Amino acid sequence: MTLHPSSPCLSERRAFLALMATALAAPGLAYAAGSASPAAALPDLGAAPDFTGIERWLNSEPLSLAQLRGRVVLVDFWTYACINCIRTLPHVNRWAEQYTPQGLTVVGVHTPEFPFERPTANVEAAMRRHGVKHPVAQDNRYGTWKAYSNQYWPATYLIDAQGRIRYKHFGEGEYERTEGVIRTLLAARG
Repeated sequence: MTLHPSSPCLSERRAFLALMATALAAPGLAYAAGSASPAAALPDLGAAPDFTGIERWLNSEPLSLAQLRGRVVLVDFWTYACINCIRTLPHVNRWAEQYTPQGLTVVGVHTPEFPFERPTANVEAAMRRHGVKHPVAQDNRYGTWKAYSNQYWPATYLIDAQGRIRYKHFGEGEYERTEGVIRTLLAARG
């Protein structure tokens, strides 16, 4: 069916399309005008829980989110016998190396799935094997795991400079998106 240029249906359709084009362009126009930022578009998933019930800190003195305020924090829940975690570690390690000087702090939270993953010596050997140089909290009693209501290995949480969770991802993948959010949150620090 072809509509005549003066048809009321065609006029309504054009008005609808113009309205949709304006609505879709509005976020981009607001950002271009400086009234919004990419960080503002990220969801606010609530205040980040602090590290709790940590048995031992590796590669670091004990850390708290209060002392990390002003920095972007990546919390990486992992365990060394998880193949999915092992596959994410090169990305997490690279982010720690690349973005720490710009204001990122990566904290690995090693929460064991199996009893043999609990001994510190085993965790330290795995950290050496996989080149983990960032701070790792040994969460053998699942204190921090429970505080985050986490259920997955691996799990990534990104916390902004004000201590709010702004992004989370479970499992492998989404590395480019995660890195993009890291950059966005670092840029929002000012």
